[in-house]
Amino acid sequence: MSETASFTLDGNTFEFPVITGTENEKAIDISKLRDQSGYITLDPGFKNTGATKSAITFLDGEKGILKYRGYKIEDLAEKSTFLEVAYLLIFGNLPSKDILEQFRTDIKRQMMVHEDMKMFFSGFPSKSHPMGQLSCLVGALSAFYPESLNPNQSEEEEYKTIINLLGKMPTIVSWIQKKSLGHPVVYPKKDLGYIDNFMNMIFGEVNCDKIFDEAVLDAMRILLILHADHEQNCSTSTVRIVGSSNANLYASVSAGINALWGPLHGGANQAVIEMLEDIKNDGGDVEKYLAKAKDKNDPFRLMGFGHRVYKNFDPRAKIIKKACDDVLEKLGVEDPVLDIAKGLEKAALSDQYFIDRKLYPNVDFYSGIIYRALGFKSDMFTVLFALGRLPGWIAQWKEMRDNKEPIGRPRQVYTGETSRQYPDTDHR
Repeated sequence: MSETASFTLDGNTFEFPVITGTENEKAIDISKLRDQSGYITLDPGFKNTGATKSAITFLDGEKGILKYRGYKIEDLAEKSTFLEVAYLLIFGNLPSKDILEQFRTDIKRQMMVHEDMKMFFSGFPSKSHPMGQLSCLVGALSAFYPESLNPNQSEEEEYKTIINLLGKMPTIVSWIQKKSLGHPVVYPKKDLGYIDNFMNMIFGEVNCDKIFDEAVLDAMRILLILHADHEQNCSTSTVRIVGSSNANLYASVSAGINALWGPLHGGANQAVIEMLEDIKNDGGDVEKYLAKAKDKNDPFRLMGFGHRVYKNFDPRAKIIKKACDDVLEKLGVEDPVLDIAKGLEKAALSDQYFIDRKLYPNVDFYSGIIYRALGFKSDMFTVLFALGRLPGWIAQWKEMRDNKEPIGRPRQVYTGETSRQYPDTDHR
């Protein structure tokens, strides 16, 4: 017999089915609560509300577990390429050798961006944030590819739209970087892979390709994989709810980019570096700032430590820590800000205050350090996060469409005025 949950309201008892996920997660299906009782639930921040059933990503914050389509993040980070993970997230299974090669080829063919998109940059103010530029450029792709506006695309048409976005995203990101420096853009090359191409477009020059150490390329691969999806977070839920209106993929992802922009979400790694800069400018005293972090009356917040979801440790942080150490060793970067970061990491990992509260360095802490070491400006960090998150956003958008989920329409509890008489202007 199916498990049910009973609610007693106004003397009436209502029963609702209990849903059990494949990882034994439990949920009460209240989709008919209002119809049957007249009540709704109130859950600010949706901390206890499941908006969908999804087969893409499983996350257990208490145990520090993250899986994509059933595969442990540790195994994927060790063994997979970024495009393998992208295919896995979007289409449900790891690709065969032939399918992967075709997937790579299809994406590589779509890496060139329409030259008219360069004109956007002449309209952006010189101090425009890269994330604002990215959301505009991704949203504008729907104007260049109007066939994407059809909400009833065939499977083949949808595949072309997905491939188009996967191919053009790294090129658009590189253009944003180059334009910020006043440098000419570098075009993708047919003989380079996805990450090699991206890094060459970012750091190469029109008259000179850039050769990268394997540790650098591997760190970028791992970072993109670790950021590829993270269940129903703020930006992912935004992509799904925008897509539920039958908005096209470019518009939906553009909305996700805007949601990611906030410092409480994707902007956290930028906030880490800005915090480290502030500590450096104040003399670089790590112990002073550790003490400030412990003082509940001090407004200072230690960025990059702890996580809202992971109550024990962030499994991604364990993976990226090694890549971070490898990159810093290979590049031999001398940077007082990175020295402060290493000092904070060492102190926090050994300080009982942080150990007791499980305030370990998270993925944002290490990703910010790596991006800085590679030479990215801090305002580009969230753009790089978006590049990694793209396959997850696409997968979530596609799943929502395939499942024919209804348009998102949350309820509210109204707390405003009830009935007011309309006054003339002389009596206001």
